[in-house]
Order: sequence, then structure tokens, then C-alpha cells
Amino acid sequence: MLIHHSRNTAQKQWDETFVLVLGGIARLFRSYFPLLESLPNFWSGWESLLAFVKNSIFNGSKEVSLAAINCLQTAVVSHCVKGNLQLRYLNSVMDVYELVFQKSSSYTGDTATKVKQEILHGLGELYVQSLNMFDEKMYMQLLGIVDLAIKEAIVNSENFETEYGHVPPVLRHVLEILPSLGPPEHLSSMWLILLREFLHYLPRVDSVLPNEEGEIEQSDTGHCASSEVSEHKADASSDKTIPTARVTSNMFAEKLIPALVELLLQAPAVEKYILFSEVIQNLRRCMMTRRDNPDGSLWKVAAEGFNRLLVEDVKLCSAGDDTDLKISKAARVRIWKEIGDVYEIFLVGYCGRALFSNSLPAAALKANETLEIALLNGLGDIILKSTIDAPREVLERLVSTLDRCASRTCSLPVETVELMPAHCSRFSLTCLQKLFSLSSFSSETEDWQSTRAEVSRISIIMLMGRCEFILSRFLIDENNLGNRPIPTARLEEIIFALQELDRLTIHPEAASVLPLQPNLKTILREDNRDTRAHLLVLFPSLCEIVLSRETRVRELVQVLLRAIATELGLEKVSISS
Repeated sequence: MLIHHSRNTAQKQWDETFVLVLGGIARLFRSYFPLLESLPNFWSGWESLLAFVKNSIFNGSKEVSLAAINCLQTAVVSHCVKGNLQLRYLNSVMDVYELVFQKSSSYTGDTATKVKQEILHGLGELYVQSLNMFDEKMYMQLLGIVDLAIKEAIVNSENFETEYGHVPPVLRHVLEILPSLGPPEHLSSMWLILLREFLHYLPRVDSVLPNEEGEIEQSDTGHCASSEVSEHKADASSDKTIPTARVTSNMFAEKLIPALVELLLQAPAVEKYILFSEVIQNLRRCMMTRRDNPDGSLWKVAAEGFNRLLVEDVKLCSAGDDTDLKISKAARVRIWKEIGDVYEIFLVGYCGRALFSNSLPAAALKANETLEIALLNGLGDIILKSTIDAPREVLERLVSTLDRCASRTCSLPVETVELMPAHCSRFSLTCLQKLFSLSSFSSETEDWQSTRAEVSRISIIMLMGRCEFILSRFLIDENNLGNRPIPTARLEEIIFALQELDRLTIHPEAASVLPLQPNLKTILREDNRDTRAHLLVLFPSLCEIVLSRETRVRELVQVLLRAIATELGLEKVSISS
């Protein structure tokens, strides 16, 4: 054979020979493995090959190690697809892969990293091509290997990779194969173990968490790796045990969260909803990191994942995909309470506020605002307008969360409003717009299912209270300021509210809960005029503010007063007629 000039030592020439021989064996296996395994004593020869592969991985050069792995990989992958591979060959290859990670503490260096990357890539391919051959024990072994790989990579990760924003190579390969590790239909119970195992690697707050009012509450729902996987790894001898790893950087978690959300959405309905609360709790913890690290990325990734998870799940449920779901009502209530907690704590406590930041450029601040608005859109435009099984108290909490966020501008002292950043008033105004949207009824063709009707009844009461407060507070501020101008944010808020009140039409079911005299409700209903009954509730407040110094405000109030006259049948008519 021709020898390259770099093969200038006997060992390098032997390494080249080994690579060529292993490549030849791989080609033979690809074409003739079923014939070869039918020969007498082939299993003995296979065991000899396994011993050579192990020795090559631990003691050989990088080229020989990779060639040895490829030789085994070719044999099993090329034939398990065809269904003519005996299970013991697949098990023997997985045992070799597992051994490599069990001895990670004594097997380090650049060659070891490359070998582990190749094994993880091969493990993912092996599972995809032979998943129907897997039983629970084999799947547990698969998760055990991946878990060993993660722990070893976290323990041995170099500081410079953390400092410069790189996920270690082995962890990158784990993230690459993770989307393909979903259990097949005959192993559906393994979804619980898979997702709980990876939830363990999200950051945890073991001591305290703030609630929506800034108070401290104890965290007692942290998750650790599944006991089954832990028991599997405990079978290894003590000298092969990987130390328990704690996540020292958020970079892996930032990449892990989208993959976990995608896996949960793919999981069967029963398993998905068993895990739903746990996933929501973990995302909540990650979102809460905004308190201590507002410039970080973890809270953003978690918020995006939370929003996507709920929006996609609500769409699936609304489409009727989970109508046969066998899950207790109590469990569903618990899930919705968790969801209500996250929205209330995060939106009220962290969004639309002038949070301290000393490093984010304008583009990043704009991206943060866009993410906050996306959360509002998911809650106000999709979740609360869809057919969901949330109990009334949760619906009230969710609408109340929007109302509390909408109160930011009108509840601040007038001197403070002048100092409020523009994005804060935009956030408050968007929440007010959501209240108007949830209260409105556009046409008879609109899907007015039970949840939509319930939300509308809740929203219209809160909206009337909010509008009444905005009108009265504006008049008080105007009187207190004297000749000084009203702050722009306050003026924009009242103009928006008056314009939306004029456009708003409500459903008769929503009109029925308004605080009006019963006889007036009856008359309006009989005359089909109750779609604008909300204006009558605000009539006293509109009469007060008609004296405002702001020309635009007076004009809009006059429009509403004329609309009220029309609703009451008091249109101006000619006396002579």
C-alpha cells in the first residue's frame, strides 16, 4: 500500500493498517452480515472484535478509535433496518458505548471528546433505526448513557467555553440527538422518564422564589433524575461512577428548553398532561431569573417556550385532538392553577416595568418588549378566546392579571407618569386593549362558545371598573395640575379608552351582568339595544369629564353621550314634527 509522508513511524503505519482493516470489515458486514452470523463460532469472533474495539477506543489513536466505532455502527444500523439483526448484537454495541462513558473519569483529552461525540451521534442513529426493537430495559440503558455523557461534560467543561458562550461539544451532540429520542408507541410510559430526566438539568432555585407581590415562598417541587435511571447507573462499579453534576452555566439550559417543549408537545396525551405541571413549574423558575439577571437569555427562552407550549396545546385541544383524554378533573384544575401562577407572577411582576439594565442595546430592549407583547397576545387573543376547561376562578385570575397590568399608567401619581419609560405605557395600553377585545362581540358569526361567553362576562365588569377609574383619575389630575399639561402617557390612555368605548359592542350575555336597573335591561334587550349597554354604566363619569380642558377628550366624550342618547331612543327630533 502507499504510505502517506505523515505516516513516518511504525506506530502510525500500524494505525493506518488498523483503519483500513476496520473499514474492510465494515464493508463486509454491510453486505454479508446475515450470512456471517450464520457461520459456526461467529459470536466468538464478534466478541473478539468487541474486545479490539474497546482497546482501540481506550488506547488507540483518534483515527483507529473512530474507525472501530464506525465498524460496529455499520454492522448494526445497516441490518436492524432490514429486520434481520439479532437483538444480542444490538445489546453488545450499546454495552460498549455505555462502558466508554462509565470510564469517563479516566478517559479524557481531545481524542476522548471526539470519540464521545461520535458515539452519541451513532447512538441517536442506532435508536432511530431500531426503535421498534427496544424494550424498557434497553431504553433505560439509552437514557443512562446520555445522562452519563451530560454529567461528565458538565463536570469537565472548560471555563473558557462558558466565558465565551459555547456549549461543550459533547453537550451539543446531546442536544442534536435529543429530538429523536422520543419513545415509540409501545414504550409510551417512558415519556415520563425521558422528560423528567432532562428537566433535572434546568436551573433550580432550591431556597426561595418570589411571588407576584415580591414576597418569598418556599420552593419544594424541584425535580431530580428519575429513580429508574439512577438505579441503572448505580449498577456500575464505584470506580466508574460519575460525580453528581450541578448546572453551572445557563447555556445548556437555554438550548435544552426548546427541545423539551417540542418533545412534550409530541408526547401522547395522557403522558403529556401528567408532566404538564412539572414542565410549567420548571419554566416558571427559569422565567423568574429575570429578577436577578434581566440582561440574561434564560428567562427569554423560558418565556418563549412557555408561550409556545400553551398556545400550541390550546390549539390542539380546541381542534378536538385530545377529546378522549383520560385525566382527572382535579389534575386539569391543578395544571390551570400553575398556568395562572406563571402569568400572574411574570406579567405583573416583571413585564412592562422599568427594570434595571446596564448593558442591553436598544435592539435587545425592543426584542424584550416584543416578547412581552407576544405573551399578552398568546393569553388574550388565543388562550382566553379558545375552548378551554379552565375553572372560573382561573379565568378570573387570568383576566385580572391583564387588568392589573393595564392599571400601570392610570394608577401612578401624575408626577411619576412623566418619568415612566415609553415601553411601560405601551405595555399598559396593550393590556387595556386586550380587555376591550375580550369584552367585545363583533358579529353573529363569531365562535361564541361557553369559555368565550364566561370570559366576556368577567372581562366586561373589570373593563368598566378600569375605564371608570381612568376617567375619574384624569379629571383629578387635570384639576391638580392647573395650567400644567397632562403627561402624554395619561392623555394617550384616556383617548384610547374613549375611542375603544365608542367602537365596542358586547354580547347580550355580557350585557346581562352589567350593574343596570332590571327594567332598563329589559327595555334594552327587547329593543335589541343592549350591545351598547356598557355606555350607560359609564354615563355619570362621562358627564363629569365633559368639562375637561383637553379639546380631543371633550370631542370624544360628546360622541359617546350622543351614542347613549341614541341607545335610549332620545335622538334629536324636530318639535314641529
